Amino acid sequence: MIVVAGEALIDLVPQGAGALAALRPALGGGPYNTALALGRLGSPTAFCSRTSYDAFGEALLDGLRKAGVDVSHVQRGPEPTTLAVATVDGHGSAAYSFYVEGTADRLFTEPDRLPPTTRAVSFGTCSLVLEPGAGAYERLMRRTAEQGVFTALDPNIRTGLIPDADAYRARFAGWLPSVTLLKLSEEDARWLGGTPREWLAAGPSAVVITRGGDGLTVHTRDGAEHSVPGEPVDVVDTIGAGDTVNAALLHGLAAWDALSPEALTALGPEHWTRLLRFAARAAAITCSRAGAEPPYAPELGEW
Repeated sequence: MIVVAGEALIDLVPQGAGALAALRPALGGGPYNTALALGRLGSPTAFCSRTSYDAFGEALLDGLRKAGVDVSHVQRGPEPTTLAVATVDGHGSAAYSFYVEGTADRLFTEPDRLPPTTRAVSFGTCSLVLEPGAGAYERLMRRTAEQGVFTALDPNIRTGLIPDADAYRARFAGWLPSVTLLKLSEEDARWLGGTPREWLAAGPSAVVITRGGDGLTVHTRDGAEHSVPGEPVDVVDTIGAGDTVNAALLHGLAAWDALSPEALTALGPEHWTRLLRFAARAAAITCSRAGAEPPYAPELGEW
């Protein structure tokens, strides 16, 4: 079982040009998209979050159920669902404005336990920024790491939600001793500062950096770097692409029984190249359709 911990929200995606274009609601949130993608790939997955009882909250849970994701560990509340209004540029890249005050996912509380078969827990995005839930997710990360559980982190920076950049950077550095696999975009890496070598020295066994259409690179503890190019695709938008990469990496590592620091360190160039190509192909499919619509396993074929 792979547990994904973090927010679920509704993306409002513009259906045309201009500030007043019609908005289409779409299921979203970085951790939500990761859980959905894992379920579609066929990995046993559970979602750990807090969602509203409103119609959007019900739709979010229904989407996970259809993908085979266990939602029995999702907390519920009467508060509204978080909204993220997307703005998509001419290259398909999305920026967001968030409506988060008083929403359900901010009130997440640390669970007493996770499923007994949990092999990995994935964290990231808004859930590690917005208090009081952020503190609960952080405590869960530290606790699972102390118990020897594989932990994955994708900070997925949303600058509009971070009031104090230096404080967040310091908090990020404090998470690294509890992280097994760190994945982030080039943009996130530049904003955070530091280097993969510095991050690896602080805790993770591997750091994967996504470079948009240029592909992916992994940096490993032994000083090696392995890169693959991006998959050519006609981009509709990039919503959910990075989250799909998260899911593909975890799915592949689980298939190889490599969800441990020792196993991750032991992976050779051929394994990393194969895994990164799989993740690049999965992300390309997500980019080829509107909103966060990650692929199903049959769409990816043999890898």
